[in-house]
Parts: sequence; C-alpha cells; structure tokens
Amino acid sequence: MENQPTSAVERRLAELGLELPPLAAPVAAYVPAVVSGDYVYTSGQLPFIQGELTAKGKVGADVDPEAAYALAATCAVNALAAVKSVIGDLDRIRRIVKVVGFVASDPSFTGQPGVVNGASELLGKVFGDAGIHARSAVGVAVLPLDAPVEVELVAEFS
Repeated sequence: MENQPTSAVERRLAELGLELPPLAAPVAAYVPAVVSGDYVYTSGQLPFIQGELTAKGKVGADVDPEAAYALAATCAVNALAAVKSVIGDLDRIRRIVKVVGFVASDPSFTGQPGVVNGASELLGKVFGDAGIHARSAVGVAVLPLDAPVEVELVAEFS
C-alpha cells in the first residue's frame, strides 16, 4: 500500500483490502464535501479507481448487478476520502447518517437496492453500528461520464 493507515477507520479499510484513494477532482462546479455544523455532506462520488472509471453503462444491460454492487462500495470509499478531506481524521465520524445511491438502470432493471447495498454493507463493516444509516436507492436514466453508479453520504462527526 502506498500510504500507511493513519486512523482506526483506515486500518479497518486496510483489513478489508481497501485504502482511501486520492481525492477525486470534481467533474463540474462543486466541491467534494461540505461541513455544516456537526455534519459532512459529500457530493455524489463515482466509482473511480486510480482516477479511472472501470465500468460504464446501464446496470442490467451493460453492467451486471454484482459488478455494480462492487462499484457502489468503491463509491463509498471515495466518499470517505471526501469526508477526510474536510475533517482530517475519519475517527471523528460518530455515525453515517444517510446514504443516497443512484443507479444508471436499464429500463427493466429493478434491483437498485441490491446495488446500493454495496455501499451500505461496506459502511457497516467499517463502522459497525455507527455505519447503520437511512438510505435511498434511485434508478436513473444516465449518470455523469456514463458511470453505472454514484453514491453520496451524510456523516455526523465530533
């Protein structure tokens, strides 16, 4: 691994075979995350791996649901990188409050909740009970850069 984990959360990610990536540059006029009070709101995070989308297209047509599940987990890790960029230490997270997942879906695909479980289950593995959150899983016609999935989250921190 390039970077040694600096927090218990990052060590837990490492145990799962993951590490925080460099913060993805915004693809439009926004910032990756904003702090308001005790909450961090992330912008939607795409499943970039080393700066590239490894899959494109619609889930249920071009991308199978299992691959999309893994991509949603990647989005969640990218969202944690965005959170770290504004609060400095992921150990400050008290709980993941809300996850919103968008799934670029073939018109016949109705498994959006199963895809977004990729993000939700990863957050549960990383944060335990503090990773249990409210959630929306939304099917959409298309996402930026033809990404199959996008995830945003709200985290409470101290």
